[in-house]
Amino acid sequence: ASAAPLLLELRDETTRAMADKVREAAQRIFANLPSGGGAPMGALGLGAVGLTGLAYGSANCLFNVEGGHRAVMYHRFGGVQQRVRGEGTHLVLPWFQRPVLYDVRAKPRMIQSLTGSKDLQMVNISLRVLSRPDPGFLPTIYRELGTDYDERVLPSIVNEVLKSVVAQYNASQLITQREAVSQRIRTDLLSRAREFHLELDDVSITHLSFGKEYTAAVEAKQVAQQEAERAKFVVDKAKQEKKSTIIKAQGEAKSAKLIGDAVRDNPGYIQLRRLEAARDVAGTLSKSTNKVYLDTQSLLLNVTDSRDVLLESHTKKK
Repeated sequence: ASAAPLLLELRDETTRAMADKVREAAQRIFANLPSGGGAPMGALGLGAVGLTGLAYGSANCLFNVEGGHRAVMYHRFGGVQQRVRGEGTHLVLPWFQRPVLYDVRAKPRMIQSLTGSKDLQMVNISLRVLSRPDPGFLPTIYRELGTDYDERVLPSIVNEVLKSVVAQYNASQLITQREAVSQRIRTDLLSRAREFHLELDDVSITHLSFGKEYTAAVEAKQVAQQEAERAKFVVDKAKQEKKSTIIKAQGEAKSAKLIGDAVRDNPGYIQLRRLEAARDVAGTLSKSTNKVYLDTQSLLLNVTDSRDVLLESHTKKK
Protein backbone atom coordinates (compact mmCIF):
# COMPACT_ATOMS: atom_id res chain seq x y z
CA ALA A 1 0.00 0.00 0.00
CA SER A 2 2.89 2.40 0.72
CA ALA A 3 4.51 1.71 -2.70
CA ALA A 4 1.51 2.87 -4.79
CA PRO A 5 1.79 6.61 -3.89
CA LEU A 6 5.55 6.44 -4.50
CA LEU A 7 4.99 4.98 -7.98
CA LEU A 8 2.43 7.65 -8.79
CA GLU A 9 4.80 10.37 -7.62
CA LEU A 10 7.64 8.98 -9.76
CA ARG A 11 5.31 8.76 -12.73
CA ASP A 12 4.24 12.39 -12.32
CA GLU A 13 7.84 13.52 -12.00
CA THR A 14 8.76 11.63 -15.18
CA THR A 15 5.81 13.18 -17.00
CA ARG A 16 6.79 16.68 -15.92
CA ALA A 17 10.40 16.13 -16.89
CA MET A 18 9.49 14.88 -20.36
CA ALA A 19 7.01 17.71 -20.85
CA ASP A 20 9.67 20.23 -19.85
CA LYS A 21 12.13 18.74 -22.33
CA VAL A 22 9.54 18.86 -25.13
CA ARG A 23 8.71 22.47 -24.26
CA GLU A 24 12.38 23.45 -24.31
CA ALA A 25 12.87 21.74 -27.67
CA ALA A 26 9.85 23.56 -29.12
CA GLN A 27 11.11 26.89 -27.83
CA ARG A 28 14.49 26.31 -29.47
CA ILE A 29 12.82 25.45 -32.76
CA PHE A 30 10.64 28.54 -32.66
CA ALA A 31 13.64 30.71 -31.79
CA ASN A 32 15.60 29.54 -34.86
CA LEU A 33 12.75 30.06 -37.34
CA PRO A 34 12.73 33.22 -39.51
CA SER A 35 9.92 35.70 -38.98
CA GLY A 36 7.04 35.91 -41.46
CA GLY A 37 6.62 32.17 -42.13
CA GLY A 38 2.98 31.57 -41.12
CA ALA A 39 2.42 28.11 -42.58
CA PRO A 40 5.68 26.59 -41.31
CA MET A 41 5.06 28.13 -37.92
CA GLY A 42 1.64 26.47 -37.66
CA ALA A 43 3.01 23.09 -38.67
CA LEU A 44 5.77 23.31 -36.12
CA GLY A 45 3.28 24.31 -33.44
CA LEU A 46 1.14 21.28 -34.17
CA GLY A 47 4.23 19.10 -34.11
CA ALA A 48 5.21 20.42 -30.69
CA VAL A 49 1.75 19.75 -29.37
CA GLY A 50 1.88 16.24 -30.81
CA LEU A 51 5.24 15.57 -29.19
CA THR A 52 3.96 16.82 -25.84
CA GLY A 53 0.92 14.55 -26.05
CA LEU A 54 3.08 11.61 -27.04
CA ALA A 55 5.40 12.16 -24.07
CA TYR A 56 2.48 12.44 -21.67
CA GLY A 57 0.83 9.29 -23.03
CA SER A 58 3.99 7.21 -22.94
CA ALA A 59 4.60 8.14 -19.31
CA ASN A 60 1.01 7.33 -18.22
CA CYS A 61 0.16 4.23 -20.22
CA LEU A 62 1.49 1.79 -17.58
CA PHE A 63 0.56 1.10 -13.95
CA ASN A 64 1.63 -1.49 -11.38
CA VAL A 65 -0.46 -3.67 -9.06
CA GLU A 66 1.51 -4.62 -5.95
CA GLY A 67 1.33 -7.95 -4.12
CA GLY A 68 -1.88 -8.47 -2.17
CA HIS A 69 -3.72 -5.90 -4.31
CA ARG A 70 -6.16 -5.92 -7.23
CA ALA A 71 -7.15 -3.18 -9.68
CA VAL A 72 -10.57 -2.22 -10.98
CA MET A 73 -10.55 -0.21 -14.22
CA TYR A 74 -12.87 2.75 -14.65
CA HIS A 75 -13.50 3.91 -18.25
CA ARG A 76 -14.78 7.42 -18.92
CA PHE A 77 -17.21 6.19 -21.57
CA GLY A 78 -17.92 2.60 -20.47
CA GLY A 79 -17.96 2.97 -16.69
CA VAL A 80 -16.58 0.29 -14.35
CA GLN A 81 -15.20 -2.70 -16.25
CA GLN A 82 -15.88 -6.22 -14.99
CA ARG A 83 -12.36 -7.48 -15.52
CA VAL A 84 -10.18 -7.36 -12.39
CA ARG A 85 -6.45 -6.79 -12.91
CA GLY A 86 -4.14 -8.97 -10.85
CA GLU A 87 -0.62 -8.36 -9.59
CA GLY A 88 1.94 -7.02 -12.07
CA THR A 89 2.25 -4.25 -14.69
CA HIS A 90 -0.72 -3.41 -16.95
CA LEU A 91 -1.53 -1.05 -19.83
CA VAL A 92 -3.92 1.86 -19.44
CA LEU A 93 -5.22 4.48 -21.84
CA PRO A 94 -4.35 7.88 -20.36
CA TRP A 95 -7.34 10.12 -19.63
CA PHE A 96 -9.78 7.47 -20.87
CA GLN A 97 -9.08 4.88 -18.18
CA ARG A 98 -8.32 5.19 -14.47
CA PRO A 99 -7.22 2.22 -12.27
CA VAL A 100 -8.64 1.88 -8.73
CA LEU A 101 -6.45 -0.22 -6.43
CA TYR A 102 -7.88 -2.48 -3.69
CA ASP A 103 -6.04 -4.20 -0.85
CA VAL A 104 -7.40 -7.77 -0.77
CA ARG A 105 -5.37 -8.88 2.27
CA ALA A 106 -7.18 -9.59 5.54
CA LYS A 107 -7.41 -6.53 7.80
CA PRO A 108 -8.26 -6.63 11.53
CA ARG A 109 -10.94 -4.39 12.94
CA MET A 110 -12.14 -3.97 16.54
CA ILE A 111 -15.83 -3.14 17.00
CA GLN A 112 -17.57 -2.45 20.32
CA SER A 113 -21.29 -2.77 20.93
CA LEU A 114 -23.51 -2.07 23.93
CA THR A 115 -26.53 -4.37 23.92
CA GLY A 116 -28.98 -6.10 26.28
CA SER A 117 -29.21 -9.74 27.32
CA LYS A 118 -32.32 -11.90 27.67
CA ASP A 119 -32.68 -10.98 31.36
CA LEU A 120 -32.39 -7.24 30.51
CA GLN A 121 -28.78 -6.80 31.62
CA MET A 122 -26.60 -4.34 29.70
CA VAL A 123 -23.60 -6.05 28.11
CA ASN A 124 -20.57 -4.36 26.57
CA ILE A 125 -18.95 -6.62 23.93
CA SER A 126 -15.78 -6.05 21.92
CA LEU A 127 -15.53 -8.10 18.73
CA ARG A 128 -12.39 -8.54 16.62
CA VAL A 129 -13.15 -9.14 12.93
CA LEU A 130 -10.58 -10.16 10.30
CA SER A 131 -12.12 -9.22 6.93
CA ARG A 132 -11.19 -8.90 3.27
CA PRO A 133 -13.10 -8.24 0.04
CA ASP A 134 -13.93 -10.99 -2.45
CA PRO A 135 -11.60 -10.29 -5.41
CA GLY A 136 -14.14 -11.59 -7.93
CA PHE A 137 -16.72 -8.99 -6.87
CA LEU A 138 -14.45 -5.93 -6.67
CA PRO A 139 -16.25 -4.11 -9.56
CA THR A 140 -19.57 -4.55 -7.74
CA ILE A 141 -18.03 -3.42 -4.45
CA TYR A 142 -16.56 -0.31 -6.12
CA ARG A 143 -19.85 0.48 -7.87
CA GLU A 144 -22.06 0.01 -4.78
CA LEU A 145 -19.81 0.70 -1.74
CA GLY A 146 -16.68 2.49 -2.95
CA THR A 147 -13.20 2.07 -1.59
CA ASP A 148 -14.22 2.52 2.08
CA TYR A 149 -16.46 -0.53 2.01
CA ASP A 150 -15.40 -1.76 5.47
CA GLU A 151 -16.36 1.55 7.09
CA ARG A 152 -19.77 1.39 5.46
CA VAL A 153 -20.61 -2.27 6.11
CA LEU A 154 -18.84 -3.80 9.12
CA PRO A 155 -20.05 -1.51 11.97
CA SER A 156 -23.71 -1.87 10.96
CA ILE A 157 -23.81 -5.64 10.42
CA VAL A 158 -21.67 -6.39 13.50
CA ASN A 159 -23.94 -4.36 15.78
CA GLU A 160 -27.02 -5.95 14.22
CA VAL A 161 -25.74 -9.51 14.70
CA LEU A 162 -24.47 -8.87 18.24
CA LYS A 163 -27.78 -7.44 19.39
CA SER A 164 -29.79 -10.29 17.86
CA VAL A 165 -27.57 -13.07 19.30
CA VAL A 166 -26.93 -11.63 22.78
CA ALA A 167 -30.68 -11.07 23.28
CA GLN A 168 -31.16 -14.86 23.19
CA TYR A 169 -28.92 -15.56 26.22
CA ASN A 170 -29.00 -14.65 29.90
CA ALA A 171 -26.10 -12.77 31.43
CA SER A 172 -24.85 -15.89 33.20
CA GLN A 173 -25.06 -17.92 29.97
CA LEU A 174 -22.89 -15.38 28.16
CA ILE A 175 -20.12 -16.28 30.60
CA THR A 176 -20.61 -20.02 30.96
CA GLN A 177 -21.45 -20.60 27.26
CA ARG A 178 -19.02 -18.12 25.74
CA GLU A 179 -17.76 -20.55 23.08
CA ALA A 180 -21.29 -21.29 21.86
CA VAL A 181 -22.13 -17.57 21.78
CA SER A 182 -18.97 -16.80 19.79
CA GLN A 183 -19.75 -19.57 17.29
CA ARG A 184 -23.32 -18.31 16.86
CA ILE A 185 -22.09 -14.75 16.26
CA ARG A 186 -19.52 -16.00 13.72
CA THR A 187 -22.11 -18.02 11.76
CA ASP A 188 -24.64 -15.17 11.54
CA LEU A 189 -21.96 -12.59 10.75
CA LEU A 190 -20.49 -14.68 7.92
CA SER A 191 -23.94 -14.97 6.37
CA ARG A 192 -24.55 -11.21 6.55
CA ALA A 193 -21.07 -10.32 5.23
CA ARG A 194 -21.47 -12.51 2.14
CA GLU A 195 -24.43 -10.36 1.11
CA PHE A 196 -21.91 -7.52 0.63
CA HIS A 197 -19.23 -9.77 -0.97
CA LEU A 198 -16.98 -9.70 2.11
CA GLU A 199 -15.07 -12.65 3.52
CA LEU A 200 -14.46 -12.99 7.27
CA ASP A 201 -11.41 -15.09 8.17
CA ASP A 202 -11.84 -14.78 11.94
CA VAL A 203 -14.47 -13.54 14.40
CA SER A 204 -13.71 -13.62 18.13
CA ILE A 205 -14.98 -12.01 21.34
CA THR A 206 -12.08 -10.16 22.97
CA HIS A 207 -13.91 -8.43 25.83
CA LEU A 208 -17.18 -9.02 27.67
CA SER A 209 -18.35 -6.88 30.58
CA PHE A 210 -21.61 -6.06 32.33
CA GLY A 211 -23.11 -3.00 33.99
CA LYS A 212 -22.05 -1.81 37.43
CA GLU A 213 -25.29 -2.95 39.04
CA TYR A 214 -25.02 -6.49 37.72
CA THR A 215 -21.33 -6.70 38.64
CA ALA A 216 -22.12 -5.55 42.18
CA ALA A 217 -24.96 -8.09 42.41
CA VAL A 218 -22.67 -10.91 41.28
CA GLU A 219 -20.05 -9.91 43.84
CA ALA A 220 -22.68 -9.76 46.59
CA LYS A 221 -23.93 -13.20 45.57
CA GLN A 222 -20.42 -14.60 45.74
CA VAL A 223 -19.90 -13.06 49.18
CA ALA A 224 -23.22 -14.50 50.39
CA GLN A 225 -22.27 -17.95 49.09
CA GLN A 226 -18.92 -17.76 50.86
CA GLU A 227 -20.60 -16.69 54.11
CA ALA A 228 -23.09 -19.55 53.75
CA GLU A 229 -20.25 -22.01 53.24
CA ARG A 230 -18.47 -20.57 56.28
CA ALA A 231 -21.63 -20.85 58.41
CA LYS A 232 -22.07 -24.42 57.22
CA PHE A 233 -18.49 -25.15 58.24
CA VAL A 234 -19.08 -23.63 61.69
CA VAL A 235 -22.24 -25.74 62.15
CA ASP A 236 -20.43 -28.90 61.10
CA LYS A 237 -17.56 -28.06 63.43
CA ALA A 238 -19.98 -27.52 66.34
CA LYS A 239 -21.65 -30.85 65.59
CA GLN A 240 -18.32 -32.60 65.58
CA GLU A 241 -17.31 -30.93 68.84
CA LYS A 242 -20.63 -31.97 70.38
CA LYS A 243 -20.10 -35.55 69.30
CA SER A 244 -16.56 -35.41 70.65
CA THR A 245 -17.79 -34.07 74.02
CA ILE A 246 -20.46 -36.78 74.25
CA ILE A 247 -18.00 -39.50 73.40
CA LYS A 248 -15.52 -38.09 75.89
CA ALA A 249 -18.18 -37.88 78.64
CA GLN A 250 -19.33 -41.41 77.89
CA GLY A 251 -15.73 -42.57 78.10
CA GLU A 252 -15.19 -40.78 81.39
CA ALA A 253 -18.42 -42.20 82.82
CA LYS A 254 -17.45 -45.67 81.75
CA SER A 255 -13.99 -45.12 83.18
CA ALA A 256 -15.45 -43.94 86.49
CA LYS A 257 -17.73 -46.95 86.59
CA LEU A 258 -14.83 -49.27 85.93
CA ILE A 259 -12.76 -47.56 88.62
CA GLY A 260 -15.64 -47.82 91.07
CA ASP A 261 -16.05 -51.50 90.30
CA ALA A 262 -12.31 -52.04 90.68
CA VAL A 263 -12.23 -50.25 94.06
CA ARG A 264 -15.22 -52.21 95.27
CA ASP A 265 -13.94 -55.54 94.13
CA ASN A 266 -10.22 -55.02 94.78
CA PRO A 267 -9.08 -52.63 97.58
CA GLY A 268 -5.51 -52.88 96.33
CA TYR A 269 -6.45 -50.79 93.28
CA ILE A 270 -6.42 -47.57 95.32
CA GLN A 271 -3.08 -48.51 96.80
CA LEU A 272 -1.72 -49.04 93.27
CA ARG A 273 -2.90 -45.61 92.21
CA ARG A 274 -1.28 -44.07 95.31
CA LEU A 275 2.01 -45.70 94.40
CA GLU A 276 1.75 -44.39 90.84
CA ALA A 277 1.00 -40.88 92.14
CA ALA A 278 3.95 -41.08 94.54
CA ARG A 279 6.20 -42.10 91.66
CA ASP A 280 5.09 -39.13 89.59
CA VAL A 281 5.68 -36.74 92.53
CA ALA A 282 9.11 -38.19 93.21
CA GLY A 283 10.04 -37.94 89.52
CA THR A 284 9.01 -34.27 89.40
CA LEU A 285 10.92 -33.38 92.59
CA SER A 286 14.05 -35.18 91.41
CA LYS A 287 14.25 -32.90 88.37
CA SER A 288 13.96 -29.73 90.46
CA THR A 289 17.09 -27.73 91.47
CA ASN A 290 15.59 -26.82 94.85
CA LYS A 291 16.07 -28.92 97.95
CA VAL A 292 12.80 -30.20 99.40
CA TYR A 293 12.29 -32.31 102.50
CA LEU A 294 9.05 -34.29 102.59
CA ASP A 295 7.80 -37.10 104.74
CA THR A 296 6.16 -40.26 103.54
CA GLN A 297 2.71 -38.81 104.13
CA SER A 298 3.38 -35.89 101.77
CA LEU A 299 4.85 -38.22 99.18
CA LEU A 300 1.84 -40.56 99.50
CA LEU A 301 4.28 -43.35 100.42
CA ASN A 302 2.70 -44.18 103.75
CA VAL A 303 0.99 -47.22 102.38
CA THR A 304 0.81 -49.19 105.62
CA ASP A 305 -1.92 -47.19 107.33
CA SER A 306 -3.98 -46.87 104.23
CA ARG A 307 -3.67 -50.58 103.51
CA ASP A 308 -4.97 -51.42 106.98
CA VAL A 309 -7.87 -49.02 106.56
CA LEU A 310 -8.79 -50.48 103.21
CA LEU A 311 -8.60 -54.03 104.43
CA GLU A 312 -10.77 -53.16 107.43
CA SER A 313 -13.39 -51.46 105.24
CA HIS A 314 -13.35 -54.34 102.85
CA THR A 315 -13.86 -56.79 105.67
CA LYS A 316 -16.82 -54.83 107.03
CA LYS A 317 -18.51 -54.83 103.63
CA LYS A 318 -18.26 -58.55 103.43
